[in-house]
Amino acid sequence: MVLVSDELDLIAVGQIVKSFGIKGEVRVRSLSDVPGRFQGLMLKPVTLVAPSGRSIVTVVNRVREDRGWYVLGLEALSTPEEAAQFRGGFIKILRDQAPPLPDGQYYEFDLVGMTVSDEAGRTLGILEEVLETEGHPVFVVKQAGRELLIPGIKDAVASVDVAAKTLRVRTVVIEGLLDEEKA
Repeated sequence: MVLVSDELDLIAVGQIVKSFGIKGEVRVRSLSDVPGRFQGLMLKPVTLVAPSGRSIVTVVNRVREDRGWYVLGLEALSTPEEAAQFRGGFIKILRDQAPPLPDGQYYEFDLVGMTVSDEAGRTLGILEEVLETEGHPVFVVKQAGRELLIPGIKDAVASVDVAAKTLRVRTVVIEGLLDEEKA
């Protein structure tokens, strides 16, 4: 899962859990499914966004794995106190740094915010969230206080247009969901 930010077309690839050690390193929870994501950030600029909204651009100068987490050394942070200011914040990269995906696969940040309609052109709402379940993702579509949960599978999705920010679902799937909603 990858979160999106509106500012400067940045995407969050990690969340800072806490400061680590005495050199200003941070323990990070990965928000990325990309293997080697953090090792690939070595010596590259990233944006740190604190819960307060404060952001800084810095460079990753150390990366190591630690019991399922990542520990990052960042050029701008040299003390535990500096690192603690970003606890709960995010590590973000420019959207164009995300690797391309094979045809038919999409990043969550590309899907969230799309207008969802059925094949007849009826607008169903805005895709607000993608829930990860054991079987398949589920799209949370909201409009006017109503929430639809649509399976994120090929049989349910007729088309996706990332440039136009639209997702079209098969009418037969939606009719079944709407029928259940009325019952």
